[in-house]
Amino acid sequence: MSRDAVINVGLMGLGVVGGGVASALLREPSLVAARAGCPVRLRKVLVRDVSRPRDVELPPGVLTADAEDILGDPEIDILVEVMGGSDPAADYFRRAILSGKHVVTANKEVMAKEGAELMALARANRVSLLFEASVGGGIPIVGCLMNELAANGVSSIRTIINGTTNYILTRMAHQRTAFADALAEAQGLGYAEADPTNDVEGIDAAYKLTVLATLAYGCRFRPEDVFRQGISGLEPQDFRYAQEFGYSIKSLAIADTGGGGVQLRVYPALVPSENMLANVNGVYNAVEVDGDLCGRVLFHGMGAGRGPTTSAVLGDLAETARLVRDNAAPGGLRELSDGLGVRSIDELQTRYYIRLIVADRAGVLAQIAKALGDCDISIASVLQKDADVETQSAEIVIMTHPARESSVQRALLDIGGLPPVRRVGNMIRIEE
Repeated sequence: MSRDAVINVGLMGLGVVGGGVASALLREPSLVAARAGCPVRLRKVLVRDVSRPRDVELPPGVLTADAEDILGDPEIDILVEVMGGSDPAADYFRRAILSGKHVVTANKEVMAKEGAELMALARANRVSLLFEASVGGGIPIVGCLMNELAANGVSSIRTIINGTTNYILTRMAHQRTAFADALAEAQGLGYAEADPTNDVEGIDAAYKLTVLATLAYGCRFRPEDVFRQGISGLEPQDFRYAQEFGYSIKSLAIADTGGGGVQLRVYPALVPSENMLANVNGVYNAVEVDGDLCGRVLFHGMGAGRGPTTSAVLGDLAETARLVRDNAAPGGLRELSDGLGVRSIDELQTRYYIRLIVADRAGVLAQIAKALGDCDISIASVLQKDADVETQSAEIVIMTHPARESSVQRALLDIGGLPPVRRVGNMIRIEE
């Protein structure tokens, strides 16, 4: 293809990110063309309602509510999808790939659920499928795992990969705000959706971790393979006690190897205060990769929002346009295997923070210690906090030595049944 030939783009979605992509293509065409090495034109934009007012002023005839205007147009070289959700986006991807169109997407859900199939389909049809914006916004982690870090044997990936939960936990830690209040504040600032379930229950992070693990280990993983626990059960006192012990509380998404498989987990965890991840605050994200050649490397930056995500989409678009211009074979989509199994969370071996509300009387700790000992769990340290004279109760905070997850779960059931134990306040895993 000539360097003067125009590469046509079909954009699906004109929300926050779609608007950023459209603005860049329309208002700064020379800048995008310089990065792509050839002119790039926005030919069609798919929206639900073409009559709705938009922040971006589009040329006449560009808006459409019919996906066929993009999928069935042989002049469109690249499909850029920023709608979100797996249905109908996954079907659109398949149709585009089979018709020879290249695909750029920010869709973590599709890539988590059907990424393995779509990558194989793109490879078979010699088209490019790029998805940098699906994980980490402006953090270039997807491309690095596909290219610069591809020669590494990755032992672990530890991430703070959801800006909404990280903002909420930062407020709870620094201002001792209750979860509901911190969530309401995040919603007021536009960091959290009206329905925050995907964020606060770890669903969003599980999608992203699935994508990262698939790339890091070259194996097919699914969101169902990820053990997931949200942050809604955390209380302000957990942050106070964690700080006393020298920890921060972060919602981590972790993939690591051992025992012949990969363990995938998303949950709130205690992280030592001096650890780099403990100091990632607000809506920022971080991804730590431990490779046998590169060692431990940390990627840090804005994980969401119009600017960072638009940056990632436009970077993939420019790379794809260069492939189209040069009629070059796409790279980076390695063949995936089923070689590594998924290890159950029951096999996790770590230390634990346990907070209990108990009757304030003699002998309670001895009963709790016996229940733990019966499950082969030893106590590292104990704090008794906040005795309440009126209710004759107190809080006991226990830090354990390394123990097996299945043993801790069994012990908590036994402890919850002890007469002097009013409530198991919380159990939080410790990630050193």
